[in-house]
Amino acid sequence: MVVEMKDAELKSFRAEKDRVFAKDANSPLTPEQRRAFHGLTYFDENPQLVIHGSVDPNVEPGEVPMSTSGGEEQVYRRFGLVRFHVDDQPAQLVLYASDDSDELFVPFRDATSGKETYGAGRYLEVHAHGDHVTIDFNYAYNPNCAYDPSWSCPLPPPENWLKVPIPAGEKTFGDGGGH
Repeated sequence: MVVEMKDAELKSFRAEKDRVFAKDANSPLTPEQRRAFHGLTYFDENPQLVIHGSVDPNVEPGEVPMSTSGGEEQVYRRFGLVRFHVDDQPAQLVLYASDDSDELFVPFRDATSGKETYGAGRYLEVHAHGDHVTIDFNYAYNPNCAYDPSWSCPLPPPENWLKVPIPAGEKTFGDGGGH
């Protein structure tokens, strides 16, 4: 029952994202892309890639300037580190905070980047609950610059380049054919 509810929640989230991309004036798709758009493509839901972890707050303090696809920098602060395993391989991600959001930003690259997923990496936003966090990679998404290079998006810093594949979430955007 819980799995079915999660599955329905993810399907609803993805359907709403497709609707926004197809119809919303603020869609990152160009008008030409919207006309041909039939939905984004995703990996099948993968319950193994829902990570429930503890946040290690012992990270290097200070600001982290992230380069963007547009050549500027955006500034974040390291909030903490989450260690986990993917297919028995160790992995870790830094969670970043910013002044303009109560969500934590998780930009990452993985072994699917440039193959099944956008080469520059994908994003997640998460909420920490005390020292615990859930990172659900099924919600991983491409930055807006994956659809239109006129957008400027933060590039995942090397400390968030995973050696393991994360076959969950959004795949590379192609011709807009979708599903």
